[in-house]
Amino acid sequence: MKIASMDYKDYYKILGVERKASTDEIRSAYRKLAMKYHPDKNPGDKKAEDKFKEINEAYQVLSDEQKRAHYDRLGSAYSNFRTSGGRPGDFQWDEWFQQQAAGQRSGQRGGNVDDMFGGGFSDFFRTIFGEAMRSQGRGNPFGQQAQGYEQEAQISFQEAHNGTTRQLQTNGRKLQVRIPAGVKTGSKVRVAGAGPEGLDLYLIIKVEDDDRFELDGSNVTTISTVDIFTLILGGEAEVETPAGKVKLNIPAGTQPDQVFRLAGRGMPNLKDPKSKGDLYVKLKVQVPKYLSSKQRELIEEASRIKF
Repeated sequence: MKIASMDYKDYYKILGVERKASTDEIRSAYRKLAMKYHPDKNPGDKKAEDKFKEINEAYQVLSDEQKRAHYDRLGSAYSNFRTSGGRPGDFQWDEWFQQQAAGQRSGQRGGNVDDMFGGGFSDFFRTIFGEAMRSQGRGNPFGQQAQGYEQEAQISFQEAHNGTTRQLQTNGRKLQVRIPAGVKTGSKVRVAGAGPEGLDLYLIIKVEDDDRFELDGSNVTTISTVDIFTLILGGEAEVETPAGKVKLNIPAGTQPDQVFRLAGRGMPNLKDPKSKGDLYVKLKVQVPKYLSSKQRELIEEASRIKF
């Protein structure tokens, strides 16, 4: 099958990262751009909307190890072609796909990207990854398995804690898929019969990092900054938990870096959502940069008193 000429999309350039960029660098660049061009921040701006879609598409590829490897192979072939003097419109896409398919297992049919996961992708994305699915079978970037298909689903830390849903479009119908509370990176959510040819679809969960929390099994650790006077005199501090802010009672004389355990404030257990891990709060001291003359006077007076 002859593939129509199309423009190559440089996903690295779209996100503004080097080709050797780490996963964290790619994620950071994506978040900054997504925040800048998000439709909610640019209502009615079609250019911003298109840019947001382009950024999201680039991240979908570069944040996935298999998709990125497949895309990098294409990028290398395209770069060599251009270096040798080839014009963009003359690149033989179909020949490249045939080369990639050589040596791969055949006889397994893939599916259509839009049919499986909804629209919103560019022609470049649909052609590159849709064709890879058709030609590579088991080795395709969407991970077809003997009993079904796999597709990564990225969710936020908050969604992992609360549970969430994802909407899929397959076989001409829309499906609302429930992702239960307590899933972790690597968890699989089975959607029976949702893949091509009636095979099952497995959503492979990837929980995005959250700057506020660190996950260890079902336990969660967070850092809370408290002023030095509260540590000395005791009092209350407002701390972040996955379920929202709560008041933490701090005894007088609490030391910096002391850790408080809040039982049952961690991540839900996937098999028993009513059971949750614990939240560990590590206190950091905030020393005031500026003091009033009265404050300085009182602190100096206190410093002269021996304990």
